Order: sequence, then C-alpha cells, then structure tokens
Amino acid sequence: MREKALFSIIIGINFLILLLQIQGLSIGYHEAQILYGDFSPLQFLISSSLHFFGQNDYALRVPMIVLHLFSVVLLYAISKHYVSREGDRLWIVLIYTLLPGVTSAALVVDNAGLVIVSLFLFGYLHLNYGRYALGLLPFLIAVDPAFAYLFFAIALYGAYRKEYLYIVTGTVALVVSLSFYGIHIGGSPESRFLDALGVYTAIFSPIVFLYLFYVLYRRMIAKEWDLIWMIAMSAFMISLLLSFRQKVEVQTFAPFLLLALPLAAQTFFHTYRIRLREFRGRYRILFYSAFALLVINVLAVFFNHYFYRFLSNPTRHFSYPMHVAKELSGVLHHENIQCVDAGDVKLQLRLRFYEITQCNENRLESQFNPYGKKVTISYINTLIYETYVTKVNK
Repeated sequence: MREKALFSIIIGINFLILLLQIQGLSIGYHEAQILYGDFSPLQFLISSSLHFFGQNDYALRVPMIVLHLFSVVLLYAISKHYVSREGDRLWIVLIYTLLPGVTSAALVVDNAGLVIVSLFLFGYLHLNYGRYALGLLPFLIAVDPAFAYLFFAIALYGAYRKEYLYIVTGTVALVVSLSFYGIHIGGSPESRFLDALGVYTAIFSPIVFLYLFYVLYRRMIAKEWDLIWMIAMSAFMISLLLSFRQKVEVQTFAPFLLLALPLAAQTFFHTYRIRLREFRGRYRILFYSAFALLVINVLAVFFNHYFYRFLSNPTRHFSYPMHVAKELSGVLHHENIQCVDAGDVKLQLRLRFYEITQCNENRLESQFNPYGKKVTISYINTLIYETYVTKVNK
C-alpha cells in the first residue's frame, strides 16, 4: 500500500512539473508541421484536443503528457516481470521520468511519445498475454514506420524460439510496413557512428546509456534472449550499423532501448544484492552518480531560460526553436496586427498556431527600419529576439 501511494506521488509530481513547463514553450516548427501537415494518428489526437479545449498551448501539449503518464504506468507493470520488490519498481519509474529524452517526449509534440507508449503497451501485452499481443501489430503499422524494427525483432525472436506464429506475423507486418512507408538508406556514405553514440548519451545520460549497453551485451553473451531483449538489441544494432554510412535519426531508435530499462534494473539489483554489504560500495557510487546526473540534466531542461545569459548568440540555445513565437504573437495581437509576412517559412507556420496569418500588409524585418515598430523579446532580462514590424504601403 505504501509503494502504491509513493507511485501515485511520483506520477502526480511529474504531471505538475510537466504542466508548469508548458507556459515557457512555444509551438516548434516540427510540431506545426505535424499539426498542419498530412494526416497521422498523432495529428488526429492533437487536433481533437484543440477542438475540444481550444487553440492554446495546454491543449497542444497535455495529450503528450497523458501519453507519457500512461507509459509510466505500463513500465511499472512491465517491471513486475523483472524485479520482485515494489521499491525497485519505483526506482525504475523514477529513473525513467528523469531521463532527458523522456522529458522531451513528454512535452514535445512528436511521434516519439506515441511510439513509446505503443511499444510499452505491446511489451505489457506480450508479458501478460503472450502471443495475443500480436493482435496489436496492425495498429502499430498505422502508428509509425519506426515499428518496422519491432516487426523485425518479432520475426527474429520467432526464428530463435522456433515459434512460427511470431515468424509469420512479424515478417508479414514488416513487409506491409516497408511497402507502405518505404525504406530510406541514402545520402553520401559517411561515418556518423560517434554522432549516434553522442545522441544516445544525450537522450539517456552517459551512465545510464553505458549501463544499458553493458546489460544488452551481457545478456547476449549469456543467451538470455527474451523478446524484450530482442526488441531493444535489434533496434540498437540496426541504428549503429546504419550510422557507419549515414546520419541516423537516433530519436527513432531510442524508444526501443527504453524497453530495456527493467532488464537493466534486474541485472543491477541482482549483482548488488548478492554481494556482502562491505562490497557494495562501488555499486552505490554508480547508482547515486547516475541519479545525480539525471537530476542535473532535468534541472537544466526545466530552467533552460537561464542559459541565455551565458550565450552571445541566443539562437545557439538548445530550446530556442521552441521559444519566441508565442511572445511575438502576443505583441502583434496587442498592436492589433492579425497578419504579417514573417519572411521566414518556419516562423510563419509557427505563428499560424497563435492566429497570426500570412499577408502582405505587414512585414517582419530583422534590419533597422526607422518606419517600423521595434519589437523585442527577453527571457530573464536577456534579449533573445529583435525585429521591426513595418506596414507595407501599396
């Protein structure tokens, strides 16, 4: 009962913290592309939220937070199959909520959040209902092309276990997915291996990523090849192999590695507890170092506005693409300006969300214009954006 109360507290605090972050974010260009681009399950979800709750940032991002919280519940349920103590499962959940990539997926409108919760749902169904989880595959085909790596892992697992149902369903789903979405292996051959490892490190934090890699490798040597391991290992190896010849969108592969968190926890707690207390010191140092680094990372994300003070060029800030648009639209509405020519395709599309349409009557200019109205946007008393709104005489 105590653990369930602590789990509810973790969920509640995580929800409130994420909710507080919404006010400091503007819609990004990639998010606007999803919202105003071709139909997708994620677009339908976000558009429905905006329809019922109005055109605002909370209606835009709360669906992603809800998906994230659902993934937390699923991860907790999945962890029951790998660690027996409820306290251990709480640590898994807490580590998960602190991962930089997970925090990003919980706030940013991107398919990563939908992929994570769908993948965790498949993992939960597989561990609790076995082959009945395969009934989820048609839905996953429609969600995202990234699930081709899941289908490949299912077919591979079926071949290893001589489970023909897994071979057939995995292969058919893979073929259908590839024929529907295609496969992209192109560009000039160039090694991006180190870049891929760097992005993985940023998503998981260095210690957590290295330990996940160690656990996947250790289980491979020990031939502890269950389907959860197969999914994580297959996606990870494919991403590394592709990185030897081209740039890899690591964000596409990272959700599959998240599924290995309960495996990593199982290995860590087992190796920790089989040792006498006097020999557990280095494991405690490893754990608390990883935890402290995660806390520092998440604080850097939540208080990212303060980093503008240390940058001579604000556009180099990692969150700059998610800033400015909301504040700029607020100034324009205050001046009774309902449409502008932003002179920037990305900014123009972002302003559309805040009901600033495109027209030729007003123009945003970065250069000084004595006839234009100067608009400045500052965070923490630091100037990050400046433009001149000029009325165009026809």
